[in-house]
Amino acid sequence: MGEQQLADIASALYRLPLEGFVPARAAAAKTAAAENGRELAEAVRALPKPSAAAWAVNMLAVHRPGSLRELGELGAAMRRAQKDLDAGALRTLSQERRQLLTRVMGTVREVADQQGRKVSAAVAAEVESTLRAATVDEGAEDAVRSGRLLRVLSADGVDRVDLRDAMAVPGALALPAEPPSDAGPSVETAPPDSTAPAASASRPRLKAVGTKRPAPTPSAVVRAEARLAEAEEAARSAADEAMHRAAEFEEAVQAMTRLDGEARSLRARLKQVEEEFELARRRREAAAAQMQLAARAAERGHRAEVLARERVLRLRNTPD
Repeated sequence: MGEQQLADIASALYRLPLEGFVPARAAAAKTAAAENGRELAEAVRALPKPSAAAWAVNMLAVHRPGSLRELGELGAAMRRAQKDLDAGALRTLSQERRQLLTRVMGTVREVADQQGRKVSAAVAAEVESTLRAATVDEGAEDAVRSGRLLRVLSADGVDRVDLRDAMAVPGALALPAEPPSDAGPSVETAPPDSTAPAASASRPRLKAVGTKRPAPTPSAVVRAEARLAEAEEAARSAADEAMHRAAEFEEAVQAMTRLDGEARSLRARLKQVEEEFELARRRREAAAAQMQLAARAAERGHRAEVLARERVLRLRNTPD
């Protein structure tokens, strides 16, 4: 089974509307079984359905890849600043990330809406966490831009993001190499040349212990300052979000108070209308009774008139 072939099928599935994933996966597995055999079909059936937040990120990767490219460029700049322990640059870039994330989240909602799905507040928070993680770790950035993300990513204050079970067909994407160990860089030595002078045989050793030394490890204080800059930006972002939510809450309270007043007024008006309606109903019933009495009286009067007229005619026709 070709891994890239599976990745191509997965990419086609993960760009579909979320509700259509399961039936499309079943159809793709059936086609794979007929054309490529059982192994590929089973692999297609095993592709997990993404979470709502992961689906929204995939839609962004498919329909607006430029937004993820911007985040990737900013993330690379932030990683350089952190590597250089440039707290000032990191603080500025963190502010830029907050502004860029706000714009990109608007794009996420727009794309999801175009695909027939609304992004709830809870899903939006997970999407933003994932996009933030993509600016911290290159592997997370690649996973997000693959369009095959399965779950939410989180940096959790560390430089490496946990990518286990985070994306479909991860082997089809080249992830960055692991960082070097704490033991320091290894030294490559060439095999000795038996035809060279004795002094030449010592050159590998001289290369290994030469005057060029690795850069000293930054102090804990400098590292802490870099972390502090990012924590300050995160705290400001959280404070701004809290203020925004507080303003929304206040607007909701005001709207509720206004609508409660309108509801009270409408209930009072409804009560008045109901009372007026009951009075009108009674008047109608009374009028109906009086109308019936009047109709009967009119009928009796009419009969009396007829009898009187007949009597007059008889008397006129009677001879004296």
